[in-house]
Amino acid sequence: MKHLNKLFAAALLFAGLTSQAQDSNNPWAVSFGVNGVDTKVSAVGNDSPKFIQLINVEDNWNILPSVSYLNVSRYVGDGFSFGLTGSVNKIDKWISRVPGTESTDNVFDPGNLSYYGIDAVIKYSFMDLLKSKWLDPSINLGGGYNFIGDASAGTVNGGLGLTFWITEQVGLQFQSTYKHSFDDTRVPNADIPTHIQHFAGLTFKFGGKDTDGDGIYDKDDACPEVAGLPEFKGCPDTDSDGIQDSEDACPEQAGPKEFNGCPDRDGDGIIDNEDNCPDDKGTKIMKGCPDADGDGVADKDDNCPTIAGPKENAGCPWPDTDSDGVADKDDKCPTVAGTVANFGCPEISDDTMKKLNDYGKTILFDTGKASFHKSTMPVLEAMVAILKEYPSAKFHISGHTDSVGSDALNLRLSKERALAVEKFLESKGIADDRLSSDGYGETKPIASNKTKAGRSQNRRVEVTLMK
Repeated sequence: MKHLNKLFAAALLFAGLTSQAQDSNNPWAVSFGVNGVDTKVSAVGNDSPKFIQLINVEDNWNILPSVSYLNVSRYVGDGFSFGLTGSVNKIDKWISRVPGTESTDNVFDPGNLSYYGIDAVIKYSFMDLLKSKWLDPSINLGGGYNFIGDASAGTVNGGLGLTFWITEQVGLQFQSTYKHSFDDTRVPNADIPTHIQHFAGLTFKFGGKDTDGDGIYDKDDACPEVAGLPEFKGCPDTDSDGIQDSEDACPEQAGPKEFNGCPDRDGDGIIDNEDNCPDDKGTKIMKGCPDADGDGVADKDDNCPTIAGPKENAGCPWPDTDSDGVADKDDKCPTVAGTVANFGCPEISDDTMKKLNDYGKTILFDTGKASFHKSTMPVLEAMVAILKEYPSAKFHISGHTDSVGSDALNLRLSKERALAVEKFLESKGIADDRLSSDGYGETKPIASNKTKAGRSQNRRVEVTLMK
């Protein structure tokens, strides 16, 4: 029987290591303290386990006044842990049963026997079920091998424990374990009696890895190498705007969630890093800059910020020197008021054209030549003055003769006289691209060539406005 007990205890011994309320964050624990061995439980007739017999402690308990047990344990999950406990003691209080009765004899000293225990334990903690951070009740089952004096035997163990966690990793531990022996007698140095062993000490959890030192263990830390915050599973929020850096478009500048963590100092709805004017409230079309005159040119680029003007002129209106409603850049007559339809130049009225042609009819040439008669110079000067009033208008000068002479002579003479008028006007400052001329001889009479008066009318110069 004893050999079977030893084999059973040895199998339990190698089953694993136990934890003292450690968890997946700190899977390892070490506990140490004092232990007390009480042999009275197996001396009573019914052999029932009484875990804590506080009455007559001094008579029942064997206590070594020093650190007398050490536990090393490992958490395996779901509240379960496995571990190994080694303990030492001195047995100087031995309680035996009165033969044939259910009463016990007085305590006697069996000879100050040495006690050694090696126990393997499977332990379950109720701490998670209670959702407590400090109160940790537990139960345990296991087995061990015990030495009392010259005797040794295996035991099957079961017990209760209670740990008060002072901090996350330091606790005050109390535990009582019922060790059931299969020895048939209760003789010192010959048998191992069923007994209760009480433990009281400190327990320390460790083994949790926190690489970045942020208080969040690596296994639960979404950013294990960068210190962060619990609300972000260990990830940082550098600018403290409530948005973790990995989801923050501007991790070093605080900003609201609607802008993905980017700031908008001027409150115009455009984040600063996309705002060309981050300190001045503006519009999206102006990329965050104001446009006081609404001309599409941001105030910072607008030379006339309160007066609307085109972008091509830096936000200022184009000048209109003659105030005719046509900007100088588009005004072909910038110093003379005109009409929009005529590109800023004045429209030539029918009366003006009539006056030009009246002058043209009075131009006198030397007989048979294209040279001007001295008396006609004022007429030509008057025509120059009219043409200068309409600097963008273009004119065609036509030369005509009477029927005296040959057709060829008259055609040549009409061309020469029309050209002479054109060159005179150009010599007085009329641009050559505004004038053209041609002669038509006697082909376009306006009166009869049979009379002197008629021939006089046919010898003429006409001015036509070119459209």
